[in-house]
Amino acid sequence: MNLVFLGAPGVGKGTQADRLVAQYGMRKISTGDLLREAVRNGTELGQQAKAYMDRGQLVPDAVVIGLVKETLAKTGDGSGFILDGFPRTVPQAQALEHVLEEQGIRLHGVINFRLSREEIVRRLSGRRSCPNCQATYHVQFSPSRQGEQCDRCGATLVQRSDDRQDAIETRLKVYEEQTAPLINFYEKKQILSHLESEGSVDAVYERLTKVLEACSAA
Repeated sequence: MNLVFLGAPGVGKGTQADRLVAQYGMRKISTGDLLREAVRNGTELGQQAKAYMDRGQLVPDAVVIGLVKETLAKTGDGSGFILDGFPRTVPQAQALEHVLEEQGIRLHGVINFRLSREEIVRRLSGRRSCPNCQATYHVQFSPSRQGEQCDRCGATLVQRSDDRQDAIETRLKVYEEQTAPLINFYEKKQILSHLESEGSVDAVYERLTKVLEACSAA
C-alpha cells in the first residue's frame, strides 16, 4: 500500500510508520531524512538544499518535491511506501498528486492521526535524546534506567530545543495554520481516514491495521 500519514507533531506517526516498515517491508519516506541524505551525498538537489539550510532558511517546495519524486521513482518493488510528514501544505499535496500521476502510482489512503493538544504537549516535552548515540527516551513512558544518563553509552541526555514548551506551541500553531487544511483537501477526495492515537503504541497499531484493512478493501 502507498500511504500518507498526517497529524500534528507528537501524535506518533513516525513510531507507527516504523512498525509497518518492520512488519511489511514498506519504505518510510521522511522529507527530513531525504534532505539530510541528499546533503550528505552531495547530490544536485542536496547542494541546493544545503545552501538554504546553511542560511537558516526553509528549503523551497521545488527542492523537497524533487527529492520526493526521485525517491518514489526508486520505490518500485511493490512493497509500498509511507510518506511521513509530507505533504505539509495544500500546494505540496497538489504537487504530489502530479508526481504520482506522472509515475503511475496510486495513493491508497491518507491516515490522519488525532490526539488532544494536552497529550501532544506531554509527549513532546518529555522526550530526551542522547547526543552521542542518538538513543531516545521519555521521562514518563520510557525513561533511562540511569536517570539523566544514556543506558547505551552513558552520555548526558538532552532535550531538543524544539521540544521545549514555547517551541511546541509554535510548532502546533504552524501545523494548525499550514497543515491542518490538508484534512479537508483529502476528505474531498474520499481517501482520508481518521485514527485516534491515544493510548499505548500497541493499541494504536491495532487500530491502524484495521483502518488499513478498510483502505485495502476500498
